[in-house]
Order: sequence, then C-alpha cells, then structure tokens
Amino acid sequence: MPFILESRRRKPKTLNSRYPSATFIDLTSKASRPWVKFSPFFPHGGIPVPVAPTTRAHSVEGIWQGLKVFKTEDVNLARFEVTTMRGIKRAAKKFDRVIGHRNGLKGDDLLDYVTARKKIYLPAYKWVLENKLQEELEELREMGANGDVVLLDYETNADVENTHNPLSHASLVIAFLEDRWPA
Repeated sequence: MPFILESRRRKPKTLNSRYPSATFIDLTSKASRPWVKFSPFFPHGGIPVPVAPTTRAHSVEGIWQGLKVFKTEDVNLARFEVTTMRGIKRAAKKFDRVIGHRNGLKGDDLLDYVTARKKIYLPAYKWVLENKLQEELEELREMGANGDVVLLDYETNADVENTHNPLSHASLVIAFLEDRWPA
C-alpha cells in the first residue's frame, strides 16, 4: 500500500505536480469528516489513559496535555474532559518550561519526552486506531490498493526519538497501516 506523508502547509499545486495521480487525505483538526477523526484533538471519548488505565479521556491530545508537567504547574486532568477540539493545549509561555509528563495521575515520577511519547502518546493513539477508526482505516486500505494516498498533517516528523519536532500522527497512521508500529 503506497502511503505518503506530506505537510498540509505545502501548496496544493506543488503536491499535485509531485503526486499527479494520488488521492489526498487531510488528517488534521481542520479536515472534514470522516478524516478529522484521525486528529489527536478529536473527542472520541472513552480513551484509556495509558499510565492510569482505569481513567478515561475524550482525546489523545487531552491525555498528552493533561499529563504534561511544567515548572510552575502540575497535571491538569480537566484536559481529559475537553470535547471541543479547542482549549486543549498548555503552553510553556504561560507555565514556564515543561519538565516532563506524569507517569500516572499523582506522585513524583516524571517521564522524559521520548519515554512519554512511548508510554503515553503511542499507546493512546494506537488504542484510538484499533477501537475507534476501523472503518476509516479500511477505507484508506482500499484507496491504497488502488494507488498512491498522500496523508496530510501539519507535522512530518515520523521519528519518535526526534524531540526537535512534534511527532506526526499521520506518520503513525501510515505505520499502523503498514504493520510497522514504532516500539
């Protein structure tokens, strides 16, 4: 299945000339249904929080932001309840620098960025793919069987270990479809 990751910020003319026969699918929070459901901000509901599996959240981004710990502020579990796809992010500008992600809901154990990606973000997003997006994934597989499919995301970093750039969730969709989920 030929899936290609590209930036949503690229000009359509550039993308069309690079991939003249491809199908383009926007997987960002600005996409239309059903593809917007791949956005980490989308409020699927019922997502288990990987470091606190009896706790549920509405979105993957809500989990990620809720467990983020700053120099001047601890976790914010209210982020688990956000259903609007807005107001989820928590910025260092407001709370000083990020010092890690909480390994659970309480305690002193903080995860570094890469470990947090592996223990929190990846399992939460994979759960959504496995439990909430099966029909959409099947549709992508069918499209891929018929030609190139370009998945658009704001980010194009597919390397979990690369902390210089945010991780592309569209790259995770491709990894899932190609049976090469990151460890």
